[in-house]
Amino acid sequence: MSQHILFVGADAGLTAVVGESLRGQGCGASARPPGAGLKHVVEMERPSLVVLDISAPHGDGLAVLRDLRMSGNDVPVILLSASSKAIDRVIGLELGADDFMSKPADPAELLARIRVLLRRHGTLAPGAPETRPPYRFGRCELNFSARELRRDNEHFALRSSEFALLKIFVNHAMTVLTRVQLNEKLRGNSVLHQGRSLDVSIWRLRRLIEIDPSEPRYVQTVWGRGYVFVPHGELGAAERGAMIAPGV
Repeated sequence: MSQHILFVGADAGLTAVVGESLRGQGCGASARPPGAGLKHVVEMERPSLVVLDISAPHGDGLAVLRDLRMSGNDVPVILLSASSKAIDRVIGLELGADDFMSKPADPAELLARIRVLLRRHGTLAPGAPETRPPYRFGRCELNFSARELRRDNEHFALRSSEFALLKIFVNHAMTVLTRVQLNEKLRGNSVLHQGRSLDVSIWRLRRLIEIDPSEPRYVQTVWGRGYVFVPHGELGAAERGAMIAPGV
């Protein structure tokens, strides 16, 4: 199954109804209780979307959401809450939720909202795993289905943002991608992301794949143009042979 929905703390009846509909459309669905270990569960299961009930007992859904976003995990999240207060909606959205529904949630409406978010993120597919052969470059191998990087004898589980950025570079090897193009491919809107988040993501990626991040061989900067992925790691190859991408 290409997409998997994780229900956390949600009502069993709601989970069963929506989960059955999702499975009928080729999606996977599973349920987990709320708790402190949820962040680890999300990282291990790597769902396409999380439905998180922040009003469920024995769990702090907002804290989990905050921890996910602070760790760089950009999995889409729909919050469910027994409270209809505007302040709860505002807090949830400011912490990084993609959508918010008050309980009791209508199964048809929840299913529709899940479909909208899956289509939106599926179109961009920034950090979604893929079924395709591993890709080797230099001392590294990228496993698309496990979303894992092997460097020499070490294995690294990639964050969503790291995997998404590396996948974009691999798919456009030896092609200069401007900052605008990279932001659009990663997030769908370059205007909303004009800060330094792209620089941070590239810095993190270089720390993983480069022998010397201060002199990058694989993700090279083309001054005044953008960035380019050079699979063979030849210094200066970007300036000599890279072509700028015509569009997104």
